[in-house]
Amino acid sequence: MSKIQEMLDRIGETKVIAIVRGVAAEHALDMIKALRDGGIEAIEVTMNTPAALEIIEAAQQIGGIIVGAGTVLDVANAQAVIEHGAQFVLAPSLDVEVISTCLQHDVLPVPGVFSPTELYQAHRSGAPLIKVFPASSVGPQYIKDLLGPFNGLKLLPVGGVSLENAADFIAHGAYAIGVGSYLANPTLAKEGAWSTLTERAQAFVSAANNN
Repeated sequence: MSKIQEMLDRIGETKVIAIVRGVAAEHALDMIKALRDGGIEAIEVTMNTPAALEIIEAAQQIGGIIVGAGTVLDVANAQAVIEHGAQFVLAPSLDVEVISTCLQHDVLPVPGVFSPTELYQAHRSGAPLIKVFPASSVGPQYIKDLLGPFNGLKLLPVGGVSLENAADFIAHGAYAIGVGSYLANPTLAKEGAWSTLTERAQAFVSAANNN
């Protein structure tokens, strides 16, 4: 099995990617452990987070999770995160060169799209999982609408995914969901509220898996 397929399967197991953005480096690993304890298996560290590369590298020592990089906007960023061990690479935008770079290194690319044309281009470029962003602007129905003509593609809505609509996104065909500050909350991390983060993770995993 390729590493790309392995990452795709792992993301599909719990259906939730926790997006770590703007969390202080000294709190990041403890927060990631708390989310893992709540059932999260996929963590995305965004490149606009201070010390992102160091967090990505250190987080790989935490058992039971896979670690990806987010807000990867160009090939240079993609190469940097891959060198630091990122197992999947997400972007808010579509760059076919970033997709190609990831595929060459057997790293899962997750480009960001919004329109049907962008979605098809991402698919044609070889992306096995495609991020729909910002999902808050269109809601779960848009995922179902896209999957009409593009049946079988794996879509990841990000932006505005909440505990209230997580199950709806999955029910409308999303392969998984990406969740930001409600899960990977910088304030709660600063306060050391690890049990609260674990409880939130459990709630999201349960909602996404209809438990």
